[in-house]
Amino acid sequence: MNRAWLFVIIGSLFEVGWVMGLKHAYNSVTWIATSIAIVISFALIFKATQKLAVGTVYAVFTGLGTTGTVLMEMLAFGQPVQFLKLFLILILLIGVMGLKLVTGEPEAEGRTS
Repeated sequence: MNRAWLFVIIGSLFEVGWVMGLKHAYNSVTWIATSIAIVISFALIFKATQKLAVGTVYAVFTGLGTTGTVLMEMLAFGQPVQFLKLFLILILLIGVMGLKLVTGEPEAEGRTS
């Protein structure tokens, strides 16, 4: 796995953190942690877009973030487990993996790495 995809995956994990923080933050410490997670998440995504197509990065980032957020709500915050919801998440993940598989490295567009 190249570093840019690692940035997308780690950024998605931080996305789950800040989305949970937006819903569940209750004091200055949790709001600061949420703010830090937002900054880290988007910094990693911006870094990934230097090597990968922006549309693909955004689709994978939001797909993984959505999946993680729904699963965290079920596992950590008592949302009921719905098999239809899990099935739809599986379809979303298949689409995200498909995007990763068909997206190659962009042609050098005058950028120097």
